Amino acid sequence: MNKKNIILLLAAVSFTGFSQMSYSAEEVSSIARGGQLYDKWFKVTGAKKPENTHSAWPGSNTRKKGNATHRCKSCHGWDLMGKDGAYAAGSYKTGIKGLKNLMGASNSKVISAMKDSTHGYSGKMSEEDFTDLANFVTKGQIDMDTVIDRKSKMARGDIAQGERYYNTVCAKCHAKTGKEPKDMAPLGKLSNDNPWEIIQKIQNGQPDEKMPAMRAFDLQVSADILAYLQTLPKE
Repeated sequence: MNKKNIILLLAAVSFTGFSQMSYSAEEVSSIARGGQLYDKWFKVTGAKKPENTHSAWPGSNTRKKGNATHRCKSCHGWDLMGKDGAYAAGSYKTGIKGLKNLMGASNSKVISAMKDSTHGYSGKMSEEDFTDLANFVTKGQIDMDTVIDRKSKMARGDIAQGERYYNTVCAKCHAKTGKEPKDMAPLGKLSNDNPWEIIQKIQNGQPDEKMPAMRAFDLQVSADILAYLQTLPKE
């Protein structure tokens, strides 16, 4: 490979993110939608919001009930590490294992689990939904510790670059202060309280909203945005 081709390859890796280069455009789109389903599947599909507490929700956790217990992220965590990650303590502590071992697994294994008697989602989502969610779990997982310092919760990003991205992509809906829309907490607070949640939403978008997903770009873009968000007002 000559010097010119090496430079072009490095540029491509820098822009698209090496982890995405092996996936087609359709797969990247599917992964992003799967991330939204992982967040709140009933919001994405337009299904009726569950009112009961999920039968698999552990009785030891009485702090959460109803539709919150039907969200994949509630059991397995925004970092997909379950009891070994950010949800090892706090209001979402369940003792349920994460899904890190399923990165690279077959989609059929994930879909079978979603349809089994424990999860009970057979008939509640379409086959496209199951495929997208499985793609997120088997192909779209992020190594969170490369973008977020677990102890301090601080993003490993370039704040100045993140400001450029935020002001051109995000500020139209969230305002330069990060305090819009009014029915949600300021982004400065959310990004410092639970950066793992925010990096997923930057990557995949917000369920049933027009928020763009940044997954097609290098993961560092999302890390830079998160780093800047953490400098915004918390109140």
